[in-house]
Amino acid sequence: MIKLFSLKQQKKDEESAGGNRTGAGGKKASAAQLRIQKDINELNLPKTCEIVFPDQDDLLTFKLIISPDEGFYKGGKFVFSFKVGQGYPHDPPKVKCETMVYHPNIDLEGNVCLNILREDWKPVLTINSIIYGLQYLFLEPNPEDPLNKEAAEVLQTNRRLFEQNVQRSLRGGYVGATYFERCLK
Repeated sequence: MIKLFSLKQQKKDEESAGGNRTGAGGKKASAAQLRIQKDINELNLPKTCEIVFPDQDDLLTFKLIISPDEGFYKGGKFVFSFKVGQGYPHDPPKVKCETMVYHPNIDLEGNVCLNILREDWKPVLTINSIIYGLQYLFLEPNPEDPLNKEAAEVLQTNRRLFEQNVQRSLRGGYVGATYFERCLK
Protein backbone atom coordinates (compact mmCIF):
# COMPACT_ATOMS: atom_id res chain seq x y z
CA MET A 1 0.00 0.00 0.00
CA ILE A 2 2.76 2.43 0.90
CA LYS A 3 4.55 1.78 -2.40
CA LEU A 4 1.40 2.73 -4.30
CA PHE A 5 1.33 6.10 -2.57
CA SER A 6 5.05 6.64 -3.08
CA LEU A 7 4.67 5.90 -6.81
CA LYS A 8 1.77 8.37 -7.02
CA GLN A 9 3.86 10.96 -5.18
CA GLN A 10 6.82 10.28 -7.49
CA LYS A 11 4.59 10.80 -10.54
CA LYS A 12 3.25 14.07 -9.10
CA ASP A 13 6.81 15.24 -8.40
CA GLU A 14 7.88 14.40 -11.96
CA GLU A 15 4.90 16.23 -13.45
CA SER A 16 5.47 19.30 -11.31
CA ALA A 17 9.14 19.27 -12.36
CA GLY A 18 8.01 19.46 -15.98
CA GLY A 19 8.72 15.84 -16.90
CA ASN A 20 5.99 13.41 -17.87
CA ARG A 21 7.89 10.11 -17.72
CA THR A 22 9.62 10.50 -21.03
CA GLY A 23 12.49 8.40 -22.27
CA ALA A 24 15.58 9.59 -24.08
CA GLY A 25 14.91 12.13 -26.77
CA GLY A 26 11.68 13.39 -25.19
CA LYS A 27 9.59 10.44 -26.40
CA LYS A 28 7.10 8.73 -24.12
CA ALA A 29 8.70 5.83 -22.27
CA SER A 30 7.58 2.40 -23.49
CA ALA A 31 5.87 -0.12 -21.23
CA ALA A 32 9.13 -2.13 -21.18
CA GLN A 33 11.12 0.95 -20.09
CA LEU A 34 8.64 1.79 -17.34
CA ARG A 35 8.57 -1.77 -16.06
CA ILE A 36 12.36 -2.19 -16.12
CA GLN A 37 12.72 1.10 -14.24
CA LYS A 38 10.32 -0.22 -11.61
CA ASP A 39 12.20 -3.55 -11.43
CA ILE A 40 15.55 -1.79 -11.03
CA ASN A 41 14.20 0.57 -8.35
CA GLU A 42 12.96 -2.44 -6.41
CA LEU A 43 16.10 -4.55 -6.83
CA ASN A 44 17.26 -6.35 -3.73
CA LEU A 45 20.64 -7.67 -4.83
CA PRO A 46 22.40 -10.37 -2.85
CA LYS A 47 25.89 -9.38 -1.69
CA THR A 48 27.39 -11.67 -4.34
CA CYS A 49 25.82 -9.72 -7.24
CA GLU A 50 26.43 -6.38 -8.90
CA ILE A 51 24.71 -4.64 -11.81
CA VAL A 52 26.53 -2.42 -14.32
CA PHE A 53 24.85 -0.17 -16.90
CA PRO A 54 27.35 0.46 -19.73
CA ASP A 55 25.05 3.24 -21.03
CA GLN A 56 23.34 5.10 -18.18
CA ASP A 57 20.54 6.19 -20.52
CA ASP A 58 19.74 2.62 -21.60
CA LEU A 59 18.14 0.62 -18.80
CA LEU A 60 17.19 -2.16 -21.23
CA THR A 61 20.81 -3.33 -21.65
CA PHE A 62 22.98 -4.11 -18.65
CA LYS A 63 25.43 -6.57 -17.14
CA LEU A 64 25.13 -8.68 -14.01
CA ILE A 65 28.27 -9.84 -12.23
CA ILE A 66 27.89 -12.85 -9.95
CA SER A 67 30.73 -13.75 -7.56
CA PRO A 68 29.63 -16.88 -5.65
CA ASP A 69 30.88 -17.11 -2.06
CA GLU A 70 30.10 -20.81 -1.61
CA GLY A 71 29.76 -24.04 -3.59
CA PHE A 72 31.75 -25.36 -6.56
CA TYR A 73 32.12 -21.89 -8.10
CA LYS A 74 33.26 -20.01 -4.95
CA GLY A 75 35.76 -17.30 -5.84
CA GLY A 76 34.72 -17.09 -9.49
CA LYS A 77 33.46 -13.98 -11.24
CA PHE A 78 30.80 -14.48 -13.91
CA VAL A 79 29.42 -11.76 -16.18
CA PHE A 80 25.93 -12.03 -17.71
CA SER A 81 24.52 -9.66 -20.33
CA PHE A 82 20.83 -8.77 -20.18
CA LYS A 83 18.91 -7.43 -23.17
CA VAL A 84 15.35 -6.47 -22.34
CA GLY A 85 13.09 -6.33 -25.40
CA GLN A 86 10.08 -4.10 -26.00
CA GLY A 87 7.83 -7.09 -25.20
CA TYR A 88 8.97 -7.09 -21.56
CA PRO A 89 7.41 -8.07 -19.16
CA HIS A 90 5.36 -10.37 -21.40
CA ASP A 91 8.57 -11.76 -22.93
CA PRO A 92 11.61 -12.63 -20.80
CA PRO A 93 14.86 -10.73 -21.24
CA LYS A 94 17.64 -12.34 -23.30
CA VAL A 95 20.39 -13.43 -20.91
CA LYS A 96 23.84 -14.67 -21.96
CA CYS A 97 26.83 -15.65 -19.86
CA GLU A 98 29.84 -13.73 -21.21
CA THR A 99 32.26 -15.72 -19.05
CA MET A 100 33.07 -19.14 -20.46
CA VAL A 101 32.27 -21.54 -17.65
CA TYR A 102 32.28 -25.29 -17.06
CA HIS A 103 28.68 -25.70 -15.93
CA PRO A 104 25.89 -28.16 -16.76
CA ASN A 105 23.32 -25.39 -17.28
CA ILE A 106 25.47 -22.94 -19.28
CA ASP A 107 26.88 -24.00 -22.64
CA LEU A 108 30.21 -22.88 -24.07
CA GLU A 109 28.47 -20.18 -26.17
CA GLY A 110 26.99 -18.62 -23.02
CA ASN A 111 23.40 -19.83 -23.42
CA VAL A 112 21.73 -20.29 -20.06
CA CYS A 113 19.30 -23.07 -19.17
CA LEU A 114 17.02 -21.51 -16.57
CA ASN A 115 13.33 -22.43 -16.73
CA ILE A 116 12.09 -18.91 -15.93
CA LEU A 117 13.94 -17.59 -18.99
CA ARG A 118 11.98 -19.99 -21.19
CA GLU A 119 8.78 -21.96 -20.66
CA ASP A 120 8.13 -20.88 -17.05
CA TRP A 121 8.38 -17.13 -17.69
CA LYS A 122 5.42 -15.09 -16.41
CA PRO A 123 4.97 -11.30 -16.56
CA VAL A 124 4.81 -11.13 -12.75
CA LEU A 125 8.46 -12.26 -12.59
CA THR A 126 11.06 -9.52 -12.28
CA ILE A 127 14.74 -8.96 -12.98
CA ASN A 128 15.27 -9.78 -9.30
CA SER A 129 13.71 -13.25 -9.89
CA ILE A 130 16.16 -13.92 -12.72
CA ILE A 131 19.15 -12.75 -10.67
CA TYR A 132 18.25 -15.11 -7.82
CA GLY A 133 17.67 -17.92 -10.35
CA LEU A 134 21.11 -17.39 -11.90
CA GLN A 135 22.76 -17.22 -8.50
CA TYR A 136 21.04 -20.49 -7.54
CA LEU A 137 22.51 -22.19 -10.64
CA PHE A 138 25.97 -21.60 -9.19
CA LEU A 139 24.97 -22.94 -5.77
CA GLU A 140 23.07 -25.96 -7.12
CA PRO A 141 23.91 -26.90 -10.72
CA ASN A 142 21.09 -28.97 -12.23
CA PRO A 143 22.39 -31.99 -14.19
CA GLU A 144 18.80 -33.07 -14.97
CA ASP A 145 18.25 -30.26 -17.51
CA PRO A 146 21.68 -29.64 -19.06
CA LEU A 147 22.98 -27.54 -21.92
CA ASN A 148 26.51 -28.83 -21.34
CA LYS A 149 25.79 -32.57 -21.32
CA GLU A 150 29.39 -33.57 -20.64
CA ALA A 151 29.58 -31.44 -17.47
CA ALA A 152 26.19 -32.78 -16.35
CA GLU A 153 27.31 -36.38 -16.83
CA VAL A 154 30.50 -35.82 -14.83
CA LEU A 155 28.50 -34.13 -12.04
CA GLN A 156 26.14 -37.12 -11.87
CA THR A 157 28.81 -39.83 -12.05
CA ASN A 158 31.85 -38.34 -10.30
CA ARG A 159 31.32 -35.25 -8.12
CA ARG A 160 35.00 -35.10 -7.17
CA LEU A 161 36.10 -34.99 -10.83
CA PHE A 162 33.41 -32.37 -11.52
CA GLU A 163 34.77 -30.21 -8.69
CA GLN A 164 38.33 -30.61 -10.05
CA ASN A 165 37.15 -29.63 -13.55
CA VAL A 166 35.38 -26.55 -12.19
CA GLN A 167 38.49 -25.50 -10.26
CA ARG A 168 40.69 -26.03 -13.31
CA SER A 169 38.32 -23.92 -15.42
CA LEU A 170 38.21 -21.14 -12.79
CA ARG A 171 42.03 -20.97 -12.57
CA GLY A 172 42.29 -20.95 -16.36
CA GLY A 173 43.20 -24.08 -18.22
CA TYR A 174 41.95 -27.01 -20.23
CA VAL A 175 39.06 -29.27 -19.32
CA GLY A 176 39.24 -31.95 -21.97
CA ALA A 177 39.91 -30.15 -25.26
CA THR A 178 38.27 -26.88 -24.13
CA TYR A 179 40.36 -23.98 -22.84
CA PHE A 180 38.83 -21.72 -20.16
CA GLU A 181 40.10 -18.22 -19.38
CA ARG A 182 40.87 -17.52 -15.73
CA CYS A 183 37.77 -16.11 -14.00
CA LEU A 184 38.77 -15.98 -10.33
CA LYS A 185 38.20 -12.60 -8.73
